[in-house]
Amino acid sequence: MSEKKPYYITTAIAYTSSKPHIGNTYEIVLTDCLARFKRKEGYDVRFQTGTDEHGQKIEDKAKEQNVTPKQFVDKVAGQIREIWDLMNVSYDRFIRTTDVDHETQVQKIFKKLYDQGDIYKSEYEGLYCTPCESFWTPSQLVDGKCPDCGREVKPAKEEAYFFKMSKYAPKLIEYIESHPDFIQPASRKNEMMNNFLKPGLQDLCVSRSTFRWGIPVSFDSRHVVYVWLDALTNYITGLGYDADGNSGELFEKYWPADAHIIGKDIIRFHTIYWPIFLMALDLPLPKHVFGHPWLLMDGLKMSKSRGNVIYADELVKVFGVDAVRYFVLNDMPYDNDGNITWELVNERVNSDLANNLGNLVSRTAAMSGKYFGGVLHDAGESEPLDEQLKSAAVSLYKKVAAKMDEFKVSDALDEIFSLLRRCNKYIDETAPWVLAKDESKQARLATVLYNLSECIVIAASLLSPFLPETAEKIAKIFGCSLRNFDRLDTFGLLPDGTKVIADAEKLFMRRDYKDVEAKYAAMHPETEQKSAPEQKKKNEPAYPAEISIDDFAKVKMQIAEVIACEKVEKSDKLLKSTVKIGAETRTVVSGIAKFYTPEEMIGKKVVMITNLKPAKLRGIVSEGMILCAENERGELRLLAPEKDIEDGSGIF
Repeated sequence: MSEKKPYYITTAIAYTSSKPHIGNTYEIVLTDCLARFKRKEGYDVRFQTGTDEHGQKIEDKAKEQNVTPKQFVDKVAGQIREIWDLMNVSYDRFIRTTDVDHETQVQKIFKKLYDQGDIYKSEYEGLYCTPCESFWTPSQLVDGKCPDCGREVKPAKEEAYFFKMSKYAPKLIEYIESHPDFIQPASRKNEMMNNFLKPGLQDLCVSRSTFRWGIPVSFDSRHVVYVWLDALTNYITGLGYDADGNSGELFEKYWPADAHIIGKDIIRFHTIYWPIFLMALDLPLPKHVFGHPWLLMDGLKMSKSRGNVIYADELVKVFGVDAVRYFVLNDMPYDNDGNITWELVNERVNSDLANNLGNLVSRTAAMSGKYFGGVLHDAGESEPLDEQLKSAAVSLYKKVAAKMDEFKVSDALDEIFSLLRRCNKYIDETAPWVLAKDESKQARLATVLYNLSECIVIAASLLSPFLPETAEKIAKIFGCSLRNFDRLDTFGLLPDGTKVIADAEKLFMRRDYKDVEAKYAAMHPETEQKSAPEQKKKNEPAYPAEISIDDFAKVKMQIAEVIACEKVEKSDKLLKSTVKIGAETRTVVSGIAKFYTPEEMIGKKVVMITNLKPAKLRGIVSEGMILCAENERGELRLLAPEKDIEDGSGIF
């Protein structure tokens, strides 16, 4: 047997300032999914995550709670690890920057860079953001505040050690230009090149002397190593890197990393600072850095101060681990921010997991039990319809793998669910309940149920990196093991006579949103809010008491005719309409899919706001708003002219 090819993947290490919310948790689930997929492909995967535990912010928080910084980070690091474990994350090492082996190597790295002239001592004077642990110049501020987090900055002046960034900048520019897939998505690469590298890099402050909670500089006890040189080096110290040249087998085997998975807000540190540090250490650069988008809560970045934070463990209590994994993996686009609310999670579980996946498994197993005592048999009664289904099943792995190699995990998951949707359609097309009534059609019925079972097992095998517990349950129901990916191009591997569990427990249960609200309230008895916090009565917007005629005149409303319409992929609410407004056509995305089908929309005359600033929804630019009324039951109805009138007509 040939030796497995190594594959090293990491997350950013989580900062131990507070319990991580679902936006932070998305990254670890995403990386776990990629790591599991590579293992199934036959790679020898090393998956590292952990916690970043030093800095002034930690020192300040510890003082507020009257504990030592170590006591503070021990508690928060424990919370982080508990949530990672709850989410069924298959990491190989959970590194902490307070680990002795890490601290020892950081001191050695700092000394090595100082001795070779890359680090020098000087004095820093500038504007400092404590939450981000970052210095800024006045020109870098946005509205006078930190460009990363939007918080206040304070003047700071102190003695510090600096790293000569400009020394390596030309080499890094050349590397990025010659390795176009090093930074992903491409938009992040363009941002780093145009906004930071090409204008010229300033030397980087790599030590602090105004607080003590950090790794001491070995040759200058007044200084501690600054956060980014400390935190970023975890990717090599966790493999046993030794700055003295005595690195162990893990480092030799797994470095350079195949992928760093990080949030887009720290892309600069991982694609500029980190590669330059590695160049100075004469080490190869990671192959890929993927800066994933944010998971927003109701369109806003999650923040305790906003009161819009959702935690993974609370979602799990209501929906279960795999349901939460599914939502964050499915609803996060490759390049654009995703959105989460309690109601959205509930809708996704009901539609995709309970209806699509769960019903397919239950119906297939139940029909096998009802008609054949739960025994599968391919009777060879094949029709052209079967070949279409089989072709979709055996070609699925290559489609999914191609998306995963590009870090397009949501698209990969959608490929799998496309097969599941095709299976549900196949049931409607073949109508097993009709075949069962005809004695002469029993062989055909057996073949149909075998084909469905085989497709489900193929889909479950590919689902295992995404929904590991659910995939195992499906395999158990169909009396088999999940398949290695190198066997997914063959149809018909379920042995004749395989026994199916016909009355297995449902994989996912549909929930009324009122039940979700009740469970949320039970978890938060101390608050007056008795429902999930983002929910409001949709027909009660917060209008001002009065507006002037001038305010009303700013809104341009016209009659539009819908000339084309389709559902938005991966959304149960949204329709994408092409509308004609006089001689102009536009695209409009509307949340009306529960009340109107695309076919019903075509040809309708609607009232539309046409001077609304365009907005991007699910990656589609929406150029206006179709107006609806909403009743007390939450039902939407389009506003339309009483009599036919030309599209483009103005409304006064």
